[in-house]
Amino acid sequence: MVNVGGKSTTRRRAVAQAEMFLGKEIMNAFADGEIHTKKGAVFHTAVIAGIQGAKRTSDLIPLCHPLALNSVDIDISEKDEKTILITCSVETEGKTGVEMEALTGVSVAALTVYDMCKAISQKMIIGEVKLMEKTGGKTDLAL
Repeated sequence: MVNVGGKSTTRRRAVAQAEMFLGKEIMNAFADGEIHTKKGAVFHTAVIAGIQGAKRTSDLIPLCHPLALNSVDIDISEKDEKTILITCSVETEGKTGVEMEALTGVSVAALTVYDMCKAISQKMIIGEVKLMEKTGGKTDLAL
């Protein structure tokens, strides 16, 4: 791991986003902001899974520092009649950034949507996963 002992503690924030093609067959089940399958409420479950993923990033990525996160927020919205956007925002106060936690959170949320909808269709595509914003470190990023 990289030694971060000499760094200053600052407020850190990162936002990651994934675009996911679900197709009309799955989106036809979309009602009142949710998709319900035999496994349950898809988006609610994906939110919980994404939060868990962000919190457990250091268990999954070998050289990531374990971080005490102040907040993790997962948002899932309809982009168009076939596609959703998943966004993960993570904040902490620490000596290292939370980009990996945001990227892991959004990825786990997307994988959960896939798992819960695969009985309807396996034509889903987890598209571009990208870092949208990073603040609080040596270099900030905003797309």
